[in-house]
Amino acid sequence: QVQLVESGGGLAQAGGSLRLSCAVSRRTFISYAMGWFRQAPGKEREFVASISRSGGSTSYADSVKGRFTISRDNAKNTVYLQMNSLKPEDTAVYYCAAKLSLSGKSLFLVQNDYDYWGQGTQVTVSS
Repeated sequence: QVQLVESGGGLAQAGGSLRLSCAVSRRTFISYAMGWFRQAPGKEREFVASISRSGGSTSYADSVKGRFTISRDNAKNTVYLQMNSLKPEDTAVYYCAAKLSLSGKSLFLVQNDYDYWGQGTQVTVSS
């Protein structure tokens, strides 16, 4: 069974930074495209960022573009979300997700594309 464990969430001030990590339990991490989603209280879960299996392609929601960066370290079986210039609107539970992919370039932007999900980590940004 593939397990994803997020860490790095917490409290930050507006304008501050946090880095989220997602550790994947499988040696076959290289076979997965990865994504980050978030869900704010009372809101639907929304796409944040994705990265291809190879790491060569990325995509971001307009709301975070220019502030957040997704990256991966295949040697460590870990994907990261660097969050800079945080806003109160970024407050949410953040989820890591993995999608089996035979393509090193493909990106996945919707929840139903993903095969495995982490438990989520809370990010709170104060005004």
